[in-house]
Amino acid sequence: MSELTVQYLVLERCDPARNMARFYVLTIEPTLFGDTALVREWGRLGQRGRRRLDLFAGRVQAIEALETWLVRKARRGYVRRNSTASP
Repeated sequence: MSELTVQYLVLERCDPARNMARFYVLTIEPTLFGDTALVREWGRLGQRGRRRLDLFAGRVQAIEALETWLVRKARRGYVRRNSTASP
């Protein structure tokens, strides 16, 4: 593993009229076995979320999957959070 840079995106979707306050986090991380993982975490703001890891053979495939999820979530109304604080 020559590159350990972690890409980290935090998305939020808030609609007070519908009592909606959600987060979605997308992270690309290296695994101990040389694979690359796309880690997705989601839930209600202020609470613990659910978490899922998708393994990929290479970083390029993981980045493509991250971009696909980013487009999918943007269509659902999620926007990027400006701060770097965790949900």
